[in-house]
Amino acid sequence: MQIEVVPLPGIGLRHTFTTEQGRRVGVVTHHAGGVRRLVHDDPTDPDRSCDLRLTRAEALALANLLGVLDVVQADAVG
Repeated sequence: MQIEVVPLPGIGLRHTFTTEQGRRVGVVTHHAGGVRRLVHDDPTDPDRSCDLRLTRAEALALANLLGVLDVVQADAVG
């Protein structure tokens, strides 16, 4: 799986990948405050996307639910 990292000037970074079903999914991390947004594209309209703003705690909880969070990493994140 290839993860695309795109700098968003004045905003932060967007990390995205394409699922096996052709859906684009990613996370936008904002410079200011480290706000994270989970984003996915509408497969029927490439100009349309949906996002969900996550707090740090919510992002960690989501990562834990997806099984990608190591407890040591969660404690180390400031």
